[in-house]
Amino acid sequence: MSGTRGTASGRGRLSTVVRSWPTLLITVLLLALAIPAGLLIAPALTGPARSTAQPAQTPAWQLVPKRLSVPKGIDPLSTAAPVPVPADVAARLDPVLKTDGGGSFTAVVQDAATGKVLYDREGAANRIPASNMKLLTAVAALRGIGPEERFSTKVVAEPVAAATSAAAATRSVVLVGGGDVLLGAGESAEDKVMGHAGLGTLAKLTVDSLRKGGFKGQVQVLVDDSLFTGPALNPAWSADDVAAGETAPLFPLALNSARFDPADTTSPRPQDAAISAGEAFAAGLKAAGAAAGLTVAPAVVRLDGKPTADAKVLAEEQSATVSQQVDLMLQTSDNYLAETLGRMTAVADGQPATIESAKAAVLGQLSGLGIPTEGMVAADVSGLALANQVSARQFSEVVRAITNGKDTRLRAALAGFPVAGLTGTLGDRYIDESTAEGAGLVRAKTGTLNTVIALSGYVVDADGRLLVFSFIGNGLTPGAEGNKPALDTAATALAGCGCS
Repeated sequence: MSGTRGTASGRGRLSTVVRSWPTLLITVLLLALAIPAGLLIAPALTGPARSTAQPAQTPAWQLVPKRLSVPKGIDPLSTAAPVPVPADVAARLDPVLKTDGGGSFTAVVQDAATGKVLYDREGAANRIPASNMKLLTAVAALRGIGPEERFSTKVVAEPVAAATSAAAATRSVVLVGGGDVLLGAGESAEDKVMGHAGLGTLAKLTVDSLRKGGFKGQVQVLVDDSLFTGPALNPAWSADDVAAGETAPLFPLALNSARFDPADTTSPRPQDAAISAGEAFAAGLKAAGAAAGLTVAPAVVRLDGKPTADAKVLAEEQSATVSQQVDLMLQTSDNYLAETLGRMTAVADGQPATIESAKAAVLGQLSGLGIPTEGMVAADVSGLALANQVSARQFSEVVRAITNGKDTRLRAALAGFPVAGLTGTLGDRYIDESTAEGAGLVRAKTGTLNTVIALSGYVVDADGRLLVFSFIGNGLTPGAEGNKPALDTAATALAGCGCS
């Protein structure tokens, strides 16, 4: 009996355990969750740990950007984005694209992906384009020279005669211009475009080479500016514009794009930029050479002819890339830099660096790209000349080639388009109520002369369609305040266009 009672008792205990098994599982589960939770809650109850707590980190996407991003290329944003209806585009542009006083506007708007013309107001008519001309030069330089190419500024020394000691009393060094007109007076600044190559650095490298050769004595600085030939001033330019500093006689080397102060863009420029650069180099040579026993002759002289083929290279510095220079040219609308890039495009094509060859090189590159040049007249390559003639349709085709044409080298120009309300020559525009909606969206090259304004660029409309456009005003009333706002309002209307 006792055995039976024991068995029954054991079975009862087992039954109790089985019945309580779910409760035990829940208890174990709660304990497993409670331990890590307690570890997380404890600091809040007990206060901060003795070690210094790390500050909360702001997510990267909430940080204020340090610089404006620029597109690397523009492709159709969406194949599903509808193409605007021409009648709807006209309904937006016609009421706002009106001159203030005399003159008239021509205009073309195209769908970038297909080339379909969405708006055409005498778009084939030749017009004075002002600085929109620089768009043609930008395309020609990127295509003819190459986006990643650089221009070299060298210092060379003629071989010392056999009968002359290497430590002779006087030695000539030649500063050779290679097309870099953005030289800085001091140290080379590799993170800059203006001043990327510095004459101060070039001077130090020259002193090092002379010292290693055992030379101590006087150095005579000569300047070789023979790369550019023919007239230094374009006869199509107004003497008043030259006097005002809009441009200057052109040389293949210059400080600050031929300016005394790179920050002062409204004052007259040096009339002999090559000698001015030579004088800055001589000053750097004097400062760097004093400790090495070198002195510098006071006068800087232009070399008669060119250095001999076996002239020893003492020092060399490279400019910023062509694409960086194109961006600077478009952002600041610098006439001197534009004319230089035109001549260097001719040099890259094996032609002499003259006024005429620069114009021919630019037109030739456009033709090679398939841009129609019929009727186009290039009196210069910067847009300062009133004799230039280009149509709005030709400009819209150029912008279309830059944004999504087949030659991807042209994409390098995208960063140079001023951004409405933010950068370059559009930085102080698109700030009033009528145009504020275009700020940050419109990207376009400006052009301004006394009776001429122009705006050619691109914008993504409200439906996500990329549009290219060109607006040109000629015969305008000088000083009329409403003409620039008319172009800006028209571009803003395109940005807001849900015209499908």
